[in-house]
Amino acid sequence: MVWQGLDLEQKRQENLQRIQSLRLLDDEFMNKVFEDKACAELLLQVILERTDLRVQKVHGQHSLQNLQGRSVRLDILAVDEAGRIYNVEVQRSDRGAEAKRARYNSSLIDANVTEPGDAYEKLNETYVIFITEHDVLRAGLPMYHIDRVVQETGGLFGDEAHILYVNAQIKDSTALGQLMHDFSCTSAAEMHYPILADRVRYFKEEQEGVATMSRVFEEIAREAAQKAARESAIQVAQRMLIMGKYSYEEISAISNLSVDEVKALDESRTA
Repeated sequence: MVWQGLDLEQKRQENLQRIQSLRLLDDEFMNKVFEDKACAELLLQVILERTDLRVQKVHGQHSLQNLQGRSVRLDILAVDEAGRIYNVEVQRSDRGAEAKRARYNSSLIDANVTEPGDAYEKLNETYVIFITEHDVLRAGLPMYHIDRVVQETGGLFGDEAHILYVNAQIKDSTALGQLMHDFSCTSAAEMHYPILADRVRYFKEEQEGVATMSRVFEEIAREAAQKAARESAIQVAQRMLIMGKYSYEEISAISNLSVDEVKALDESRTA
């Protein structure tokens, strides 16, 4: 029991240290900070240079399903009073901010906001915004706006599907530069925007906020363990299928995968 208590205390101290090192560029922290409507509103107002923008609702870690029924988790999904939809993602790795990822997120939003039989004119205007730690598009600009254009005329296509890349490397004296400075801070005392500093301070210094972040880390650890267990189960099932000596039911019993999952693995292996 003494050792168990020591392990729990060590884990608590590790969580506290990890919380203190978090920045808004870390998605698990960014999600919690910008679940707050006022913080999300400030974020979008600065990026889009629209002080009149008003957020009606916002969700962190919001899951949407694609046409195959697989869930995709978005960092932030917000809707303004005019019905415009905003997906904001933070990416510390260039690999997570590829052009086709932006296209995928945009199409996923469209698929989830329409109902069968809806007129295409009812599609909401959408913004997919990537805030990247590195200059992914490598032109040295603070922001990149991507919209479809008619190549022959150079005019906008007008489908109201917008993609933006924000380069967090540029931390100048502009409103956007100061926002990117705040995204890179570990300390609330160093931040420019009071509303963001207060929210960061809550999660890093106040007991309730620290407890919330500790639960977030515990959930991340559980999900990682579940993912590892499933990957191990799939590997076991695949090896047994290759051996060719076991029925689907036997493989299911040993791997803890369902019979249908084992069948699907076998079909994909032999396709």
